[in-house]
Amino acid sequence: MTVFVSACIALTLATSTAQAARLKEIANVKGVRENPLIGYGLVVGLAGTGDKSGTEFTIQSLTSMLSKMGIALDPNQINVKNVAAVMVTSRLPAFARTGNQIDVTVASMGDSTSLEGGTLLMTPLLGSDGQIYAIAQGPVSVGGFSSGGGGGGVQKNHPTVGRVAAGATVEKELDYAIAGLGQFEVNLRQPDFTTSLRTAEAINQHFGVEVASAASSGSIEVQIPSEYRDRIVRFLSEVEMLEIQPDRVAKVILNERTGTVVMGAGVRLATVAIAHGSLTVTISTEKEASQPGAFATGGETRVVENTDVEVFEEDAQLNVIASAVTIGELVRGLNAMGVSPRDLIAIMQAIKAAGALSAELELM
Repeated sequence: MTVFVSACIALTLATSTAQAARLKEIANVKGVRENPLIGYGLVVGLAGTGDKSGTEFTIQSLTSMLSKMGIALDPNQINVKNVAAVMVTSRLPAFARTGNQIDVTVASMGDSTSLEGGTLLMTPLLGSDGQIYAIAQGPVSVGGFSSGGGGGGVQKNHPTVGRVAAGATVEKELDYAIAGLGQFEVNLRQPDFTTSLRTAEAINQHFGVEVASAASSGSIEVQIPSEYRDRIVRFLSEVEMLEIQPDRVAKVILNERTGTVVMGAGVRLATVAIAHGSLTVTISTEKEASQPGAFATGGETRVVENTDVEVFEEDAQLNVIASAVTIGELVRGLNAMGVSPRDLIAIMQAIKAAGALSAELELM
C-alpha cells in the first residue's frame, strides 16, 4: 500500500506542478447562482410498489386531486398501492428563461418500495419565497431495481429515488439582469488573500487599466470599462477565462478509519529524527481435558486452559530526515523507513506535536 500511495503522490506532483486555473473554476460572479426549487407530487403507474394503504397523506393527496377533476370518492375505498407520494426537487439556473426545461429529482416520502415505471403528475415547484417558478411532469427514470418474494429479495442502488430528464418547464424568470451594470464582484470559492491579490492583478494586466481591486480575501471588485459598457457579456467572458495561479494552504489529511494519507504540495518538514517500531502481542488459549488414570480410585475430569503468550517487537532505528524541499523528498524519506500508511498517520501526528511540520493537520 505504501508503494501505491507513493506512486499516486509522485503522479500528482508530476502533473500538477505550478499549474494555473481559469478564474471561472475558482470563483463566481456575485449573484449569479442556481436557486433550489421544491414541490410535493404524486407518482402513478407503479406495479404494486407504491405506498401502503396506511399512508394517509398519499390517500388525502389522491382524493384532493380527483375531487378537483370532478370525481368524488370515499377515501376509505381508495387503494394506493400503485401510487407514491414524492418530494420533487430541482435547481433553477440564474439566467433561465420562460419555457426552458430543467431536470428534476423525485424521492419517495412514504413506504413505497420502488418508483420504477412510474409517471410524475403535474407538480408545481416553489422557490424560497413561496412562488411557483417551474412545473414538473413526466416519466420517472430509476437507476436501480428491487424485487423479491417468499422472504427473500434483491435490490440494486436506490429504487425509491429517480430523475425526470428535462421534466420541468420554467414558468417564471429570476429578476436578475446584467445590462447597465457599472461594476460587479468576483467571489473566490476558497478565500485567500494571495489568490485575491493575484486575481486583481491579472485582470488589470489583461485590460491594461486599473479596473479591479482586492476588497478582501474572498472578493474582488471590478469596474466595467467604458468601452465595454455595451458589451458586458464579452467583458465577463474575458474575465472568467483569465489564468490564475491560486495559492493554497499546506495541509495534511489523515483518515484513521481507512488509513488514507493525503498531503498538499506546500507541506514542509523541519529536520527531525524519527524512530518507529511496532509491538505485537499474540495470546493463544487451548483447552485440554484432564481426567484420572484408568486404575484411579477417585477424581474427576476437568477442562484445563493452556495459555501461550508471544511478544514480537520489530527493530526500530533512529532515522534523521533533513528539512524537505518538496513533498516528494518527504515521502521518499518516510518510505525509506518502510512505514505503512497507518504508521504514517501516527508519525505525522508526532511530528506535528514536535513542531517540525509546517502544515495544517486535519483528522477525518
